[in-house]
Amino acid sequence: MKLFSLLIRITVTLVVTLGAVGGGWWLWDYYMNQPWTRDGRVRADVVQVSSDVAGLVTEVRVIDNQAVRKGDVLFVVDPSRYRLAVDQAEANLESARAELSFRKAEADRYAQLGNNVVSTAQRQEVASTQAKAAAAARQMEAALDLARFNLERTEVRATVDGFVTNLQLKAGNYVTAGQPVVAVIDRHSFYVVGYFEETKLPRIRVGDPVRVTIMGEPERLTGRVDSVTHAIVDRDRTEGTGLLPNVNPTFNWVRLAQRIPVRVALERVPDPRDLVAGRTVTVEVVREAEQGAPAKRVAEQ
Repeated sequence: MKLFSLLIRITVTLVVTLGAVGGGWWLWDYYMNQPWTRDGRVRADVVQVSSDVAGLVTEVRVIDNQAVRKGDVLFVVDPSRYRLAVDQAEANLESARAELSFRKAEADRYAQLGNNVVSTAQRQEVASTQAKAAAAARQMEAALDLARFNLERTEVRATVDGFVTNLQLKAGNYVTAGQPVVAVIDRHSFYVVGYFEETKLPRIRVGDPVRVTIMGEPERLTGRVDSVTHAIVDRDRTEGTGLLPNVNPTFNWVRLAQRIPVRVALERVPDPRDLVAGRTVTVEVVREAEQGAPAKRVAEQ
């Protein structure tokens, strides 16, 4: 009985020890090597909308955080001077066409006269004048098209489907051509970026399935590794005098793994109105065989 009891105690001790060693190894591998991170963000493309023409803003037709469709008018630049520019271009075109009509009739008259009445030089001069008048008419047509184009562009429209964010523009503000004044989040461009430790990159491949959990949301999203960045900033090196490298002379013996951005394309995107670019997410790269298995509980890293 004593021997049996001793064997039981030894067996239990060995089982507990092996379990502790195995559990410790699994935890070390999970936290140190498994490709998952809590350092992830929801991202989206931000379209910076600017006006093609300069002027005072007379009307803002959207409000902050409003959903818009491609082609919706966001704001209106004062069109008064651009209407005057169209009127002026139309008048210039009428004048150019009248000049062209006169020069054409003159060339026709010279063509009917004999060589004993007008010289070859006179004919060439009249033909040259007609060609210049035709070119001036085409130039005025282009100027009119440009004036109409500028008048049309006084209504600034959304270039993508999305959401207006952080709207600061007010009626009465002066905008210049090319200056971004409205930000629109493209509703079709949401994706996720996970910042993985560099030690975990060997287990990440383009195309690997990914589980994405948004902080505070019970529903888990799925996706695929779309790409891995090919460069990050080297903080120990800058550009010095004469384009020579300026290397930091100090070295930290404790080296922390750097974070490498990994882009994840979402396979099933929820309603974009429920997504917020910048939210924190947990990103876990899984193997194909694990896709159908229950997801592991992800502890905070």
